[in-house]
Amino acid sequence: MNKKPLIISTDPGIDDIAAMTISFFAKELDVRMIVPTWGNVQLEYTLQNTLNLEKFLHTKVPVVVGANQPLVAPMISAASVHGKTGIAGFDFEEADRSLVKPGLAATVMAEEIKNSPEKVTLLGIGPLTDYALLFKQYPEVKENIDQIVIMGGNIGRGNHSPLAEYNIAGDPEAAQVVFHSGLQIKVAPLEIGNKAHLTQDQMSKVKECGEVGNMLYSLFSHIHEPDGDPRIKIYDPTAVGILLHPEMFTLKKANVEIELRGQFTYGASVINFMDQEHANAEIATDVDLDQFSKWFIDSIKNSDQGRE
Repeated sequence: MNKKPLIISTDPGIDDIAAMTISFFAKELDVRMIVPTWGNVQLEYTLQNTLNLEKFLHTKVPVVVGANQPLVAPMISAASVHGKTGIAGFDFEEADRSLVKPGLAATVMAEEIKNSPEKVTLLGIGPLTDYALLFKQYPEVKENIDQIVIMGGNIGRGNHSPLAEYNIAGDPEAAQVVFHSGLQIKVAPLEIGNKAHLTQDQMSKVKECGEVGNMLYSLFSHIHEPDGDPRIKIYDPTAVGILLHPEMFTLKKANVEIELRGQFTYGASVINFMDQEHANAEIATDVDLDQFSKWFIDSIKNSDQGRE
């Protein structure tokens, strides 16, 4: 089976840790590169969190240092949700920087994409700063990109502001560049992450999945949702789910624009399902929760078994 070449832009972040873990060990994926960016917390933490995860999982995927701030917007933080370092709840052994590949993220990604014999998929589970820089500086790489799968945006209310979701609000200008890239884009919006939750009984099954399961159980147990919702919401792994098993989701075409000028709506995702003529993305509007939760738990089992 030909594996899908994959580049991940991420800002770990607890749910990012789960999404990366599943991706590393998915039999369908060949993760070529991880690009930690600022996002949930500052770059110094997201970079170290990525390296620490790889040391824990015994993986050797190259890590390229991404952007340390948005293109235009003031930097925001989700430390109140994920903890000061982004991964409250589990003490990873600190890793060295031997996996860090030198160079600017956009340049290193461009080289990887242009030299790949198969089209590369991009997974965006944080602010989209580095992908925007890639498309602006190296537009020719689009010819060898299969699709972009994003966790971000919202159909209705937001979680950063009343109308803006965190990943898009983090760098609205970058998101607008990505949605106007002309590439095939699939989106797991905020609503799908809200629906794709695990019960406490299901989290107990995750905990039983060896050392990897215990690590993720410990992390997810320390998420503090701003609204006090006790459910364990699985945001970023929904994007991996769409990439690997789109049949678990209902996907609808829409035109997506990012609000860049509104005084109270800056960073909002304007998802217009009525404008099919200018559709630039497929939006997940529903998920089969039973299928998703089974896939998620099975993926954690697979990750623990794959960890040498």
